Formats: sequence, C-alpha cells, structure tokens
Amino acid sequence: MTNLKIGIDIGSTTVKVVVLDGDGTLLFRSYERHFSKVREKTCEILRGIQEMLSGRQVRMLITGSAGLGVAKASSLPFVQEVYATAAAVREYIPDTDAVIELGGEDAKIIFFKGSLEERMNGSCAGGTGAFIDQMATLMNISVEELDALSLKHEKIYPIASRCGVFAKSDIQPILNQGGRKEDVAASIFQAVVDQTISGLTQGRELSGKVVFLGGPLHFLKGLRERFTETLHLDEEHAIFPENGDCFAAIGAALCAADYEPMPFETMFRKLEEAVDSTSMADTLPPLFKDRAEYDAFLKRHNANAPGMIDPDTYEGDAYLGIDAGSTTTKLTLITPEGGILYTYYSSNAGNPVSVVKGQLEKIHELCGDRIHIRGSAVTGYGEDLIKSAFRVDAGLVETIAHYRAARHFNPDVDFIIDIGGQDMKCFKIRNGAVDSIMLNEACSSGCGSFIETFARALGYSIADFAKLGLFAEHPVNLGSRCTVFMNSSVKQAQKEGASVEAISAGLSISIVKNAVYKVIRAASADDLGKHIVVQGGTFLNDAVLRSFEVELERNVTRPVIAGIMGAYGAALYAKDLGLTQTSLLTAEELKGFTHTAKPATCGLCTNHCSLTVNQFDNGRRFISGNRCQRPLGKAASTMPNLLRYKYEKLRSLTGIPGPRGKIGIPFGLNMYENLPFWHALFTKLGFEVVLSPESSRKLYIKGQHTIPSDTVCYPAKLMHGHVEALLDMGADTIFYPCMSYNFDEKSGDNNYNCPVVAYYPELIGANIPRLKQIRYLNPYFGLHRPRDFKLRAEKYFLREFQIPKGETRAAVDAAYEAYAAYKEDIRLEGEKIIRFARENGKRILVLAGRPYHIDPEINHGIDELITSFDLALISEDALSHLVSKESRKVLNQWTYQARMYSAARYVCTQPDMHLVQLVSFGCGIDAITGDEMRDILERCGKLYTQLKIDDINNLGAVRIRIRSLLAAIDAREKAATKPKEAANG
Repeated sequence: MTNLKIGIDIGSTTVKVVVLDGDGTLLFRSYERHFSKVREKTCEILRGIQEMLSGRQVRMLITGSAGLGVAKASSLPFVQEVYATAAAVREYIPDTDAVIELGGEDAKIIFFKGSLEERMNGSCAGGTGAFIDQMATLMNISVEELDALSLKHEKIYPIASRCGVFAKSDIQPILNQGGRKEDVAASIFQAVVDQTISGLTQGRELSGKVVFLGGPLHFLKGLRERFTETLHLDEEHAIFPENGDCFAAIGAALCAADYEPMPFETMFRKLEEAVDSTSMADTLPPLFKDRAEYDAFLKRHNANAPGMIDPDTYEGDAYLGIDAGSTTTKLTLITPEGGILYTYYSSNAGNPVSVVKGQLEKIHELCGDRIHIRGSAVTGYGEDLIKSAFRVDAGLVETIAHYRAARHFNPDVDFIIDIGGQDMKCFKIRNGAVDSIMLNEACSSGCGSFIETFARALGYSIADFAKLGLFAEHPVNLGSRCTVFMNSSVKQAQKEGASVEAISAGLSISIVKNAVYKVIRAASADDLGKHIVVQGGTFLNDAVLRSFEVELERNVTRPVIAGIMGAYGAALYAKDLGLTQTSLLTAEELKGFTHTAKPATCGLCTNHCSLTVNQFDNGRRFISGNRCQRPLGKAASTMPNLLRYKYEKLRSLTGIPGPRGKIGIPFGLNMYENLPFWHALFTKLGFEVVLSPESSRKLYIKGQHTIPSDTVCYPAKLMHGHVEALLDMGADTIFYPCMSYNFDEKSGDNNYNCPVVAYYPELIGANIPRLKQIRYLNPYFGLHRPRDFKLRAEKYFLREFQIPKGETRAAVDAAYEAYAAYKEDIRLEGEKIIRFARENGKRILVLAGRPYHIDPEINHGIDELITSFDLALISEDALSHLVSKESRKVLNQWTYQARMYSAARYVCTQPDMHLVQLVSFGCGIDAITGDEMRDILERCGKLYTQLKIDDINNLGAVRIRIRSLLAAIDAREKAATKPKEAANG
C-alpha cells in the first residue's frame, strides 16, 4: 500500500472520494452531498479514513465542476473531469463509443468514436439530478419513491425539462386533473432523456456501446429504463458500471499516477487550511437597521387582517372558497361580512382531490347544524376537476379571484402582484376591471421555489432560511438571474466568506429584482401603481416583502392572509352569487365518494390527445387533457376558425402525378405560406409534389437526434422530422430553398425573413447525413422581385433538370398567380368570418403569429380552445392590408412582424375585436415585437395578451390567459355601461 492513489471529484452537489492501491484495486469509495460546503465535506470524508492513510505517501488529484476552486485554494493538483472520466473509461471499458454522465447540475456526453469530444449543459440545469430533485419535491415524494413509481407507468406525457418552471407548468395540470403519479414519474425521467439527447448530442448520433455514469443514472432504475428504451440499446450496448457514480473520481485517481507522491498529512493540511480562506463579497444595505424598524414594519402590515371568527360559537350562513393551485391547495370558509371561520393551506401532494375531500369532511363536521354553507366557488389550476368532483357551485379564473380579494382589503387597488411557488401573476386594474395581465413565461427565478431550492441545498427549512436574512448586515448582491447562474453566484459568495444570513437576504432581494425587471419590466414604481396589493405565499416572507418596498420606494398592502387570497376571493365570489343553498356534496355524500383516474388516448382526430379519465361515484366523470369538446361527447365548436381553414386548404394541395418525377417538400417554416407558390410551380413543370406528413410529437422525435441546438424554436426543430419523414417515404429529391427575403407587402422598412426561417435549409443539409444520399436542393431564391426570380429560376431549372426556359417562365407566372389567389382567398374568408360574427353578436379574436403557427402541433390546438369560448377566430393576414404603412419605434424589417403591427393597429379601430399574440419560445425577434404590440394596443385602450408556445402541449396556462382576457373585457364593458345607466336613471 505504498502507492496509494486518491481521486476526489467535487461536483455541483456531491463529493466523491476514492482510494486505489498500486494495482488499481478500489480500497475505499464515498459519495455524499456537500450542501455547498465543498471543502468542509471533503475534509470530513478524508478525516474518516485517516487510519488507512496516515503516514502514507499518496498521489492525489482533484476533479469536478466545483473542484477547480478547491484545488486552487489548497495548491493541490487538478485534472479536468472529461479527461478523468475518459481515463477510467479507457481503463475499464476500452471499447466505449460514448459516455452519458448526469450529475447534480451538470449533464455531459463524451464521444469516444473518432476524436474525443465533450458536450455539456451550459445555461440550464434542466435534465440533471437537481431537476429530478425539484420534481420529486413538487410531487411531495422522495427521489427513491419517484423512481419506484416510474417503473409502474402505463403512459408517457410530454414534459419540458429545460427549466423547472416549464416542467412544473406541464406536470401540475396533469396531477391536478387526476393524472397517475406513476405516469408523471416516468414522464419526468423521459424529459431528462429528451433534454440530454436534444440538448447535448447537437446533431451527433449516439450509437454503439454507451456507458452511463453519474449519481442519478447509478441509483435510478427508472431513469436507466427511459434511456435504454429511447436509444434502443440492449444489455450489450447499455453499460452501467458498478461504481458509475464515482467514475470521474476513479479516473482522477488513475491520472494521479503521473504526479509526485506526498505525505497524506501534508495534503490533508493544505485542504484544511484552505477551508478558512475568505475575501469580501459584493454587498447591499441591510433590510432592517434594527428590531424597532422591523416591529414597525410588522405592525403596519398586520393591520390588514380580516376578522377571525370562532366557528365553535358562530351560528349562521357561510361561504366556501377553494384555490386548487399549482402546488398547494387552499380553502377558506367565511361569514357574509368576510370574517374567517376556517382556513387551510398545504401542499396538494400531487392529489388535490384527496386533499379537498379530507378538508370538506372536516368543514362539514365543524359546521354541524349551526353553520349553513350557502355558496361555494373554486379557482386555480385544478378548478375544473374539483368543481366536477365535489359539485362546487361555481368556478372562476384566478385573476378574478385574486382581484376580488385584493379589492376587499384596498378598494382603490390599481396593481396586484401574486408570487407563488412557481407562478408569478401581475394585474393592472383600471376602472374597476383587470386591465392587463403579466405572467412569468420562461423562468421561475422570481418565485418562491427559487428560495426554497437554495434553502434545501443549504440544509434549512424555507421558513427558517427566510428569517435568517432579516437582520443580515451585508446582504450579498446576487443580481437577477436564473437559478443555475444564481447557484454559481451563491457558491462564489460562499467562497468569498459570505454568511448564510447574507445569502438569504440576497436571494430575497433577487426575487424582487426578477419580478420587477423581468416579469413586470417596470421602468419605475409608477409603472406599477399607487395602490399596490401583494399576495401569494412568497410575500409571507418578510424579507421578500421588505425588499419589494425598498426596491419600489413605497409602502404596499400585504394582507395577513396573503397566502390564501385566491381562496378568500373565491369565497367572496361565492357570496356574490346570491345562492340560498349550495350544491356542494353533503357530509353523507362524501362518505360514499370515490375517485379513480385512468390515462387514455383520444382517437377521434389526428391530435391524439393524452386524456385523463376521472371517474367518481354515481357514474360522474371528468375528462381532462382534451383540446376540444369531442372526448366529452360534444361536437367540436362550430364557430368560424380561419387558422383551421388555412391549414386544411394548404394540406389539400396534394400532388398530381407528372412526367418528371416527384419533388419532396417539407411542410414547415418558409414552406408553409409559400406552399401554394411552389406547388403551382412544380406541378406546372410536370413534377408530383409530395408533402411531408402532418406535424406530430412522433415526427419531432424522428428528427430529434439531428437537432444541433436546443435553443432554436420548436417550428424549426420540427423541420428535422419533416425531412427525415420524406426520406423514409422514399423521396429521392427534396426541395427546400433558402430565402433571405419574403414577399414585399410594402408595410415595413424591409421584408426579411427571420434568420432561422431564411437559412434553416443550410443547417438541415449540414446535420442530416442521409441527405447526402439523395438530391437535396436548397438554392437561394427571392420571390419579392418577380422579374429577378424568373431569370434565376430559368437558369436554375435548366441546370438541374434541363427544363427549357420558356417552360419555366410559364410555370413562374402560374406560381405567382396561385400565391395571389391564396392570399385573396384568405382575406375574403376573413371578411366572411367578421360578417358572421357581427350578424350573430359574437366577439372576434385575432390570433397573431407567423404562418407556421397554424400548424396544430405547433399551436397545440389553441385555435380550437379559443373558438370553444364562443369567439370567431381570424389571423393577422386577414387584416394587415386594411391599414396604410406607418413608421414604428422599432426597426420594422420583418414581413411576419410587420403584418402583426398592422393587424394590431386595425384592431384598435374595431370595438368588437381583440388580439392575442402567439410567440414561439426562443424567438429573439419576438422579444422586441411583443413590446411593440403591447404599446400599439394599450395606447388605444385595448388589452394585450401574449401566449408563449414550445414543444409541450399543456393548455392549462393558456386557458387561464384566455379566460382572464374575456373576464377583463366583460368587466370593462360592464363598467362602460354604468355611467349610461346612471344617466338614464
């Protein structure tokens, strides 16, 4: 044992230590979480094996994402983790083709075939151990229980994994609507697999022998199962080493053979002395100067409290409000005057039905014969399920519930901000109605789960951690960034000697900065309002509330019941219903209450929605997951839908057999709206046009392995599947041109296509190897100048197909005519829909986006959801020609966006029209477009609503936005009629 080698792998969440003897035999291994105390935990592990190492000469190497700082601070040698892992793989599994390694916050793929290459996550911890931990916490179970559940799954739901907020917004509606935990657990693991493959392979194929390393893959059998099934690997090609959780540490120990030995005591002393090295961190002023200032703060806010009524002595009427939120369930029983008889606030534990049943039983027992429930109402993500399960009298959208409660405490309220565990909602109030709504779309870093994540990582409960920051003398300035980057900031602050108290205060300040500057995007406090009411569980954290007031430089109203305002507002709404008796299940009926939930797939149309069928006693049932009414036994909405009309018209352009063979066209991006042009051109030239199949999740997965970037929009990602499908269909020629310019509609400063739409054909050609086996045509064409295009087309088709120039000229003319006819048809159909709506007294909603947003897989059935609310639906291109060109504050050089600006301007002139903007997640241009659209609409008094869409099809949040918009419109119209009524009276 004279040649002992020590490998220390310090990752983002764990420390791994191994000891090898001279023959490479493993003498010791340890795998422990460090809770961000990296050097302390490393020393603790080594101290535990001093007896083995004392007096020995050892060779030692440190590796890992958090190991470099430790190595530098202690002047000990370091090896990059890829090389450490590669060394262990080459030593023990030399014929490996690729390694997939998942850590706490790191995910990487190392390719061995050809040259050694590593791909690693950069900006997000989605698809890592931290993500799995977060999802287990969301479901209120341990990671081990999550794993066990996943092995009993029956179906897989599509769940986003690139960010916790996306995953939660996908998971919560499934759970709240009765989805099985077993299916959700497996879906979480599948999300990790999808994130790893699409985010890290970046177009390079995973094949041959794949070795799986890291803690999550070592301990979680369900995760292993999802990887092997997705990659179609058998036991011979999917390798899970015995010590896969410590492989990088083993590799570091192997590499240590190249370094000079030193006495163990010397090495250990260097580590111990490095533990106490500190330096000053960037700090902020304290939240409270002293206890007296804090007491005055508490006194002011504690005054905003409803009366608490003793239910044991009260006799009379009562009203029940239920808030089935994204992660919690809240209930409130109130008197007619608003006094509180009973409240409940707890995690819904992934089963809100069970939680509400238990609480209703308790409430009925509490009421006895003395308290009579006259009305009940429910709000939140689980509204429909809870209403159906327990015969609740009414359901209302969250925005209205929260406004009703805020108005009770501050009748002059003009701005409400509600921050929950994962959601943030902000409402502006004008003229007694919700005027505009802002929600966090892409990040949960401004929400309660943000602090909770760090509290757990540092070993504290959320309540204890929050209190620590109240009197910190020097809060750390952590900025306002996503959880992954913030984690790095926290670690850096710890290295610089910041206390836990200073970090707690810094995180509370960070939440507020994220809320104000990223979600609300306020330039000043006046952008919010003068009478601000804050609510949501996160504002029960005094440090967050104080940070909010300091940042805005004004006092706000926080009701004592901030965490249950949704339920309280629902109870007030139930009172406003004026019912004499509730339809709520009685105590006797609750005794016979039963609930089962089964997954199903709807086969009534091509959407194949993933349904959850909830069955209750007495044959009652509730179906969720449906995009339309058909699974409920109802006919699809008969309201006119221009998006559906356009889609069906384009898909009807089937190929006509021609003498020159077949031309495959992928149906997406710039080939969507321009399809009538290319279809007419090639048909006239004697080709049969073959379209790729309709978009679907299955089609996306078909091309997933060739996608080089995870940040590109979903419509672009789908193009890989469309091209792969055409190849599977036997296409020997595929036409997909690059188009820098779109048709010039004379409505903007220029007529560019966005860079993705314009040049994606080149990316497709470079990343789908099978295209090299066929004829792939991706020329640069510009259709905005017909004369130039005709000359270019003559030369191109003569060279490629030996088609005479005269024939090409005639085909080009026919193509322009076909495109013009298509555009005119859309405008005429739009006029027809508007006429129908006005003749029948229906509202008209303009769904503004890009041509490919009419694809049902891309918009996930949002068009059908909108028409189900009795709205006539048209798109921006039916209106954009009705206004003249007008200069904008932004550079208006994109054709699709110019159309949206014009449509928004026209909507401003029509009292019965409203606009909703569709935005693809990851679209850089729309970051500017959204602000401009909001400005156009709000300047003329219209409401602005934006819907962000990506590859996940859960419409829970979309439904809330649409219902909130309609509720705001109703309230505005009602407020507008009051002066007239008063005048007439």
